[in-house]
Amino acid sequence: MQFLVLGYDGTDEQALARRMAAREAHLALGDKMRDAGKMLYGAAILDDEGKMIGSVIICNVDSRAELDQWLEIEPYMTGGVWKKVDVQICRVGPSFAKLTPHATIN
Repeated sequence: MQFLVLGYDGTDEQALARRMAAREAHLALGDKMRDAGKMLYGAAILDDEGKMIGSVIICNVDSRAELDQWLEIEPYMTGGVWKKVDVQICRVGPSFAKLTPHATIN
């Protein structure tokens, strides 16, 4: 199953500092998931000034339960970076099949 994950950072003065403190661990876990075919794509959401304020991730996992297990250990969750997370089931389009070799595309 593929999921779109939108993680929105807090808006307090320490939000960017929390993101930067957790970023290395977040990227390392993302690389591990990418290498396992579980994370297809990720990007930072930016505000009008180019400051990181959230994340968008496309995951390819076996179930919502597996996605929730990842969220339990995701450094942006455990580090208090993401204050709101929206999850939607999605399907990567056939035009991107070559870019996402691990994806099951119907």
